[in-house]
Amino acid sequence: MSEYNDLLYDVSDHVATITLNRPDRLNAISAPMLASFSDAFRDADDDRDVRVIILTGAGRGFCSGLDLKDLGSGGIGSGNGAGFSPRFDLMASPPVVLHTTDKPVICALNGPAAGYGMDIALGCDIRIASTAGKLAAVFTKRGVLPESGGSWLLPRLLGWAKAAEIAFRGQTLSADECLQLGLVNAVTEPDALMSTANEWAAEIAANAPLAVQATKRMMRLGLDETFEANVHHVYLQLLPLFQTKDFQEGVKSFIEKRPAEFQGR
Repeated sequence: MSEYNDLLYDVSDHVATITLNRPDRLNAISAPMLASFSDAFRDADDDRDVRVIILTGAGRGFCSGLDLKDLGSGGIGSGNGAGFSPRFDLMASPPVVLHTTDKPVICALNGPAAGYGMDIALGCDIRIASTAGKLAAVFTKRGVLPESGGSWLLPRLLGWAKAAEIAFRGQTLSADECLQLGLVNAVTEPDALMSTANEWAAEIAANAPLAVQATKRMMRLGLDETFEANVHHVYLQLLPLFQTKDFQEGVKSFIEKRPAEFQGR
């Protein structure tokens, strides 16, 4: 297990909870947090005991974006090119690691998510927001663009015109506005956020984990392939699932009219 900086990592009942932990900075992304974020998600994805991941923030904010103090001091990068590797490789960056994580990811949006934080929230599979949650597409107000997956994700979630409206105008959306647009799945009172996220996670974790992960992979690949190609890929994923003990348990529990007890094998 890795050591993490500026975030908390906990596993209970097949659910890994990753908490961005710089509440005094509204969980702005520091340079150490960038590496720890990727490490935590890889650890959760590799852990056979973990079936679902919840991502949230400590305190009253989810994530206020990249820490501009780090940015200005060269901690993450700066306008003169300092901090950038000559080899342009983002495969270990949080947005790519998040996108390629096979375990389902629930974002418990406890407060504002701005810039990079908004992109990270959009990169999760399911978003549950408290009434204090917000998505702030402030990139163009800071002289940048949605650099961490948002320019790819937002049009796919909303369609071109609505995504363009939000991104070009630099809009901030309340939890209720996000719900109306379909950017979040549910809105709760703040004190019910984590219990709701854990309830959803427990429901997912009770299902056959290999089947859930295969479903996510096929949905992700389907975004960029034809229907015919996806049908073929799904079939190839289905064949090994037929050989699993979980498939046998799923059929047996159905016949015996009892809850299934899946082992992820």
